[in-house]
This record gives sequence, C-alpha cells and structure tokens, in this order.
Amino acid sequence: MPISDIAAYARLSPADVEAIGLELDTVRADVEESLGAKDATYIRRAIAFQRTLDVVARLQIAGSRSRIGWAVGVVALAYAKAVENMEIGHNVSHGQWDWMNDPEIHSNTWEWDMMGPSAQWRYSHNYRHHVFTNVVGVDDDLGFGVLRVTRDQPWKPSDLWQPLRNLFLALVFELGIARHGYHSEAERAGSEDGRQAAKEAMLRKIARQTVKDYVVVPAVSLRRWRRTLTANATANLLRNLWSYVVIFCGHFPDGVQTFAPEVLKTETRAEWYLRQMLGAANFKAGPVLAFSSGNLCYQIEHHLFPDLPSNRYAQISVRVRDLCDKYDLPYTTGSLISQYLQTLRTNFRLAFPDSGWAAIRG
Repeated sequence: MPISDIAAYARLSPADVEAIGLELDTVRADVEESLGAKDATYIRRAIAFQRTLDVVARLQIAGSRSRIGWAVGVVALAYAKAVENMEIGHNVSHGQWDWMNDPEIHSNTWEWDMMGPSAQWRYSHNYRHHVFTNVVGVDDDLGFGVLRVTRDQPWKPSDLWQPLRNLFLALVFELGIARHGYHSEAERAGSEDGRQAAKEAMLRKIARQTVKDYVVVPAVSLRRWRRTLTANATANLLRNLWSYVVIFCGHFPDGVQTFAPEVLKTETRAEWYLRQMLGAANFKAGPVLAFSSGNLCYQIEHHLFPDLPSNRYAQISVRVRDLCDKYDLPYTTGSLISQYLQTLRTNFRLAFPDSGWAAIRG
C-alpha cells in the first residue's frame, strides 16, 4: 500500500519532522553560500572535456583502420554522449548552474543532445517528477507510462509483456524520454492546438537528432560513411543502455517507497524532504563512476536538492546519511549491480498479477 502518512510511517513526531526539515534547510544554505569559482571551474571543465572527447572519438572512428580502433572510438563517443546527457544536460536543465548567470550554462538556454526537447523534459521531469516524487497517479515517472513498477499500480493483462517492454525501453531510452516529455507537455497544454504544438516540437527535435547522427555526420566521412553510421548507432545504443541503468537504479530498487495522493493535501516542506528521502535510492560509486552517472549515484541527495550543483552531492551525502542515522531513517543504497538486479526482479514479478505470483512461489 502507498504511504498516506509519511511521519507515521517513519515513526517520527511532528517536532522530529520539522527538525529534519530545518537541518536540511541548513545544508542547502551552507552549500549555496559556499558556491564559487571552484564550482564554476568544475562545470566548465566538464563541458570542455565532453566536447573534446566527442571530437577525438569521431576522429578516431573516421581515421582508424582496425576493428579495435573503431571500437575504442565508439566507446569514447558513447561516453561523451552519456556525460553530455547526464552530468551536463540533465544537471544544467535543473538550474544547478543558473547562479553563474552564464547564458551558455543556463537551464533556459541549454538544449541537450537527445531526441526530447529540453523544454518538454524540464516540465515532465523537474516539475511532474521532482515535485510529486512517487505519488501514485501523479508522478508520471512511475514506470514512465509503460511499466508496472509497484503493486500500487493495478495489474493489466498487457503487463505480461512487461519484461520485453522493459528491454525495448532500455534500447531506445532517449526516444522513451522524448515520448514521456511530450505526453506531459500535451496534458499540460489541454487544448488541441497546444497538444499539436507539443507534438510538432518533439518531432522536429527527433528529426534534427536523426539527421545529425545518421545523415550529416556520416556524409562528412565520405567513402567511410557506413563505418561512421554504424558507430553513431552503436554509441547511441550504449548511451541509452547506460542512462537507463542509472535512472532505474535510482528509482526502482527495493526500499524505494510510493505515496498516496492524500500526502499532498497538507504536506509541509519538511514532509516533502522526507518523501524525497524515502522515494529514491543511491548506488555506491567512486569519483569516476559518479561522474559517469551524472552524480546520479547520489539520487537521494539529488531529489532533496535537485537545483544544487552535482559536484557537491558527495559532500552533501555525508550529512544526509548522518541525519538518517540520527532519526533511524532508511538510506537506501547498494552496489550498482545489486540495485539493478533488484529492479529486474521487480519488473519480472510485477508482470504477473499479485495473486498469480503468490501461487507461483507456492
């Protein structure tokens, strides 16, 4: 059953809940007050690294004559795409770097290298997901409209195909994100004209990305266009799979809770914080894996402070974990492999009706 009383579930008094909120407000204030040149240097270096790697990877793909050289270029290009999508595009679009007042690195101007328009994604993700995290029937990210990820979602016969849908979603993840953003934007638009405008914006961005990756860039390679075309398709596939794994490990492992719509009626800022802590999961990562995942290995911290710079999440996580220990709150984390295997198990189990799974287990 979804949680309808967050404080009661966490066994906290109203005073405890407010104390937690005040401590987390202090964390936010401390980070905001300390932002400066080092943080600005971090994001500018991340962008420079990503762009340089992208160029080097494409030159490697175009210039290498061996399969190994081609594969090295493809992996490098896939990594450059992943960094652009998660550590840069995702985090810039959250407004994490708006404090710099740099028009290039601002949430309203950055257009990421993905099929979904940034503006549509900002609404579906920043608002629908981050404000209403894991509220059943409100947060569209609960299964992205194609998967049953909790027993709080009614089972349908079509869910029997869920494992295959899950695999397909992983393979075309950027297209899934584009579709997801469009549906949220179309629902917000309300009118037929608004929905049509949202659809056209999505189709224009999909066309632009398709032409860039599968027409223009291969054409520049002249006689080696097939090699470049295959490399771009493979790099996009690898980027899709990696982004999918990172996102699913932060939202659907064991221990992540869902909430009833009733919690929104009287929810305070402190209770919103609690919902974010209970509705997300981390995975263990060192600096390289953290950067490679857009620092979304710190999904709990990201949900608490989505607009604080991602390079601060490791620092913030120490204080958040201490706070969880202090109030005996769960801090859901584990290895990347463990977290992902849990999401696969849940995906398979929820493909069956709840009574049917119980019968299978005996």
